[in-house]
Amino acid sequence: MAPAIRLRSAVALQGRFPVLSGVDLDLAAGQVLVVLGANGAGKTSLLRLLAGLVPLTSGEAEILGADLRSSSADVRRRVGLLGHDAGLHDELTPVENLRFALRASRLDHGRAEPALDRVGLSGRPSTTPLGRLSAGQRRRVGLALLVARRPQLWLLDEPHASLDEVTRSLVAEVVEEAAAGGAAVVASSHEPELAVPMADLVVTMAGGAVISSAPGGRGGGGDVA
Repeated sequence: MAPAIRLRSAVALQGRFPVLSGVDLDLAAGQVLVVLGANGAGKTSLLRLLAGLVPLTSGEAEILGADLRSSSADVRRRVGLLGHDAGLHDELTPVENLRFALRASRLDHGRAEPALDRVGLSGRPSTTPLGRLSAGQRRRVGLALLVARRPQLWLLDEPHASLDEVTRSLVAEVVEEAAAGGAAVVASSHEPELAVPMADLVVTMAGGAVISSAPGGRGGGGDVA
């Protein structure tokens, strides 16, 4: 079986500046990778490359068995990215947001309510306009969208930011469920005390490159270069 992620000397530029400067990375389906590093280390750029949103300048990148250079549209359909902006609409309720996104992805809009239930947003919060919800509740809606879409590769950019302890625990539970279901998960973080326990593999980035790797707290095998 092809790995979920295979990068070899992957370089990506923003203008003339290399936001990724030769990344080697392997991740199998069912594994959780946590990417650590300071602001500007390249964590978000790596996630955006894996999502097919940043072009590969040089090197090799295979995502879910597809060549990122020639199949970026196919990759985007099979990958879910949860960043600081989940692309949701403030005037719509959580259930309306999820139904709209699922229809746009040609998926069953009936997945919306169970996904919101899973992240603790059933009842009144699910029918309240998104713009009136707290920051933590809005993050839960973004997480619910991933639960509903069931992507093969989950990409989480600082998933614990601005969350209370209960919601942080929820993130760990949902990540574990996704991995147990066969999805690969990559999460960037500057909070290793929260992120490392849910990881099989941990890499640290600096200057757009992976500078170290180590096992995470979840256990499991696999290699990260």
